[in-house]
Order: sequence, then C-alpha cells, then structure tokens
Amino acid sequence: MKTILFYFVTLSAILVNSIAFGAGADSFRNVKIGKSLKDLKNHNPLITHRYSADPGVMIYNDRVYVYSTNDGDVDLNNKNVNGNTYDHIKSLNVMSSSDLVNWQDHGSINVAGGAAKWAQYSWAPCATYKKINGKDKFFLYFANNANGVGVLTSDSPTGPFTDPIGKALISRDTPNCGDVTWLFDPAVLVDDDGTGYLYFGGGVPNGMDANPKTIRVVKLGSDMISLAGQPQLIDAPYVFEDSGINKIGNTYFYSYCTNWTGGQYGGANIAFMTSNSPMGPFKAGSSCFKNPGEFLGNYGNNHHTIIQFKNKWYIFYHTEWLNKIVYGDQKGYRTGHLDEFPVTNNNFPKAAVGTIEGVKQLEVVDGTTLNYASSFAWQSGIKIKGQGEVTTVEYPSGGWTGISQVALGDAKSITIKASSQSGATIKICTGNENGNVLGYVEIPSGGNLKEVTGDLTNATGTQDLFLVASNNVSIESWKLNGNGNGNGNGNGNGDNTPCWSESLGYSCCTFCSPIIYSDESGDWGVINNEWCGIPSNCKSTCKGAQGYPCCTKSCDSIYQDGDGDWSLENNNWCLIDKSIC
Repeated sequence: MKTILFYFVTLSAILVNSIAFGAGADSFRNVKIGKSLKDLKNHNPLITHRYSADPGVMIYNDRVYVYSTNDGDVDLNNKNVNGNTYDHIKSLNVMSSSDLVNWQDHGSINVAGGAAKWAQYSWAPCATYKKINGKDKFFLYFANNANGVGVLTSDSPTGPFTDPIGKALISRDTPNCGDVTWLFDPAVLVDDDGTGYLYFGGGVPNGMDANPKTIRVVKLGSDMISLAGQPQLIDAPYVFEDSGINKIGNTYFYSYCTNWTGGQYGGANIAFMTSNSPMGPFKAGSSCFKNPGEFLGNYGNNHHTIIQFKNKWYIFYHTEWLNKIVYGDQKGYRTGHLDEFPVTNNNFPKAAVGTIEGVKQLEVVDGTTLNYASSFAWQSGIKIKGQGEVTTVEYPSGGWTGISQVALGDAKSITIKASSQSGATIKICTGNENGNVLGYVEIPSGGNLKEVTGDLTNATGTQDLFLVASNNVSIESWKLNGNGNGNGNGNGNGDNTPCWSESLGYSCCTFCSPIIYSDESGDWGVINNEWCGIPSNCKSTCKGAQGYPCCTKSCDSIYQDGDGDWSLENNNWCLIDKSIC
C-alpha cells in the first residue's frame, strides 16, 4: 500500500550535537542593530515588513485572521520605487492574532495564476467558514481587478487554498451585474441559520455621484461556492467601493466607503445602512468612520472591516502612513491598521477614531509554550519565508523581532528552532532591541534546522521580549523553559509542562510527539532527528502501525484501512492520531 520509505531512527544512532556556547556579546561587536519603523509604544500599523491593504477579517477559534491585498514587501533600500498601480498584485496576505498586538504572518497565498489559474489579479479579499458535512470549511473571496469575484476553499484558515469551480463566481455575465462599474470588493456573511450572502460592487457612473446604484447582494448556495438567486441592488447613497456587513441583534448593518463627493457623509468616509433582512431593502444611516487622512494626515482610498471580538468592537482599515515614512511621500502602498469601534445600544457610532497607538493587548503571551517566530509586534529588517500555518522568519545581521508583553516564567533557558548557513548568535533581551540582555543562543553553521538551547538570567515578570540576530539566520520557533506562570497564550501548539527528560540531557518535545521508544524514565519521541522526552500530560495513545509512525500534526485523511486513517508528513506515511484531531 505504501511506497514511501520511513527511516526508523534508534536511540543509539543519534549523536548529541556538541555546540560551543560563549561567543555571546562578541558576536555583536561590529553589528549595526536595525531601527523599527514604528515606535515601540505603538501598535499600528499591524505589520511593517509587508504592505497589506484592504483588510478582510474572520474570527475562528478565538483567533482573528486578517486577509489582505499584498501590495508587496517593504523595501528600505529602494527609495525611488514607482507608485502602486495594483496591476502587479496577484497574491493575498494572511496573518492572525489572539491578542491583537502580536501578529503571526502566515505568508502570501499565490492566487491569480496560481490557485485561481483563470484570474489575472487578486484584490480586496474577505473570508468566512461554515460547517459542511460535519467539518469546518473555509472560503476566501477575492476580486479579479474590477471584473468579477472568485472563491477559494480550504480545510484550514491558513490554507492551502484551492479553486473549487475553476472560474469566477461573479462575472459580467451574472444577471444584474453587467452594468456594475467595478465588480469587486466582496464582503460575506453567514447568517444564524447557516445561509451565506455575498455583497460586492462599486464605482460611480458619470453624473450619478449621489446614487451610483453599483452595489449588489446575492444569496449563496449551501455550498458557499454557487449562487442561490439573482443579485439584488443595494441603493447605497454616495457609494464608491468597499462593502462591509455585520449583524447586531436582529439588525443588518451594511457599511461602505463613500465617493469623494461624499454629500452629507463626507468624502471617502465609511458610512452605513440598516435593514431587518440580509437582502434589504437597506435604510440610509450616517458616517461612522472618517477617512484616515483626517486622523493621520495620509488621505487615500478607505477600506474597512468591522468585527466584534472578546466583547469589544474593532475596525480594521488601511492607510498610507507607512509608505510615507519609508518613501517620504505617498505612493499608493497601503498597510492595515486597527482601532476600537465603540458600539452602543446596537447602533454604529459616529466617533470611531484612527490612531497610531492602536489597541490594547488583550492577553499576555505565555513564553513557556511553543511560540512561532513569525508572531511579533515590532521588527527590523526581517522577511517571512513560506506560506501556511507555520512560516519562518529570515533575519539579516542586526535584524530583530519584538514580542509584546511576554510572561517570562522565571525561565532559566530558551530553546530556539533555527538554521544558519554561516552560524549566528541570537541575543535575547527585554525592553527594546538594545535592552537588558537575558542571554545568548548560538546557532551552528551548516544550514540545518535544529533546536538549540541557551541559558538565561533574570527572566522574570512580564516584559517585551526581543530576538536580535548577529548574522543571517532563519528562525521557526522559540520556547522559554520555565514555570509557565503567564495568564495568556503562546501562538503555537506547545506544552508547558516541565519535562522529565531535561535532567537526562535531552530536551522536551515541543508538541505531543508519537511515542517511538519507552523505558523506565518515560516515553520518548523524535523531532528533527533528535530524541526528546514526551511531556507526561500528553494523552496520546497512538503507537503507529505497520512500521509507520503517528502523525504529529496532520489530520487530513488520504487513505483508510483496518489500522485507521492515514496521512502524509514530510513525504512519509503516518497514522492519524485521533487525540490531536
């Protein structure tokens, strides 16, 4: 049945790597530490290493996922870049957070010409999920320029995404859509009864500023990838673009960006309408969020999503604040921001305000769980490699990331999963990138991804934590080895139980690994060809079958037989561990 060879590694065959520690501070003697593009007291923009426009937001499992138009990486070395014409945009960004300050970058989804081979562009996404056949299915809608709306699906909020229909969901041939000026900017709602609705459109026909009549709403099929009716008009006054939809109580709030004429709503502001039905008719309301230029001095097109998360309301929007900082002028490259959006008495407010300070952090990061390096609040010089649930951070010499409000747990050491072709030192400090040094971790040369541990001192309390690189290095994750006394969460799937194997000279497994070997000390697993002790509170009883191991993460069934459901990890067959799925 299986054609992929699994190499079983025995304990006697693994050599313990001998890493010479001690370079420490000397590694930074001639290193110029980079500067942050946003002050450490600020939380806007959400990220500063990549431009990310048109934020479409989804909440899933107490985590906020933001999908955005990929305006490109921030390039500090190119000050003479041309203005953003949008015709280069063929991918979408995705990032997530549970605390709204530290954002995990999941990379860029290759959409136009990739997952959606028919599409030329990918702009202004929105996303949602729905349980179909007993399993959560994720739907990502996007604009193909201004000529239609496509849909991608996935079994995970971070992908991989595929095209289920091989063509546009909304096109010029869709009834009642041929005369829509801009057939783009989707927003999606799954109502309480599980029915989906898609909102889209925009543009201003000549002489029709006050009533452009270019917005449509359509009921979706139960599969969320088909239409269950004909699109209907939403007669939004002074509309320009940027549909949004919320349900508060029994009232549906349709929100949008006004055109530059604006009338009583103001030019390029966010206005709203209300209805007792998702299909309308909608009654005109008022402006609820001014153009960000009113607050930050950087006028441009306005694009938003409004959400309720952990009992508070928030508005995501984009500005050109960052591209003006980088280039000294606005060139059309936009980046996502987030501020509070007070909702009282089930009504949208008139006084939401955009800021550089941003929102307050909702929870402390527990440093003693597995934390991904791609989750941070501030950075300098880094790039993200990969796309999906786990990505790696590429640090140059002097590059760094800063994680806001980490419970340090009286940690005595830190374990970093990293690789470096020429070798590098990671400085661990608090306060800022040049702050109080807790310790150093020496990453060996050779380019092999492995876990390396370094000692820490005075790692107490809750502080901003910084990882600073002396040389080019790629980091996937980090974990403090301590008491785990934080009141928040990490951003990975690690276990914070003190591990019995450390006293034997072996690290803890960073997740509940399949049991490879058991002795009088406990259960052993293998991660990255290194033995590790499986924490005692891992409840998995999966032993593998037919000489193949249990899956460590995968839950996607590819084959079934008498032993159970099978999947693939690292090109090897593995038996799906029901305790982690």
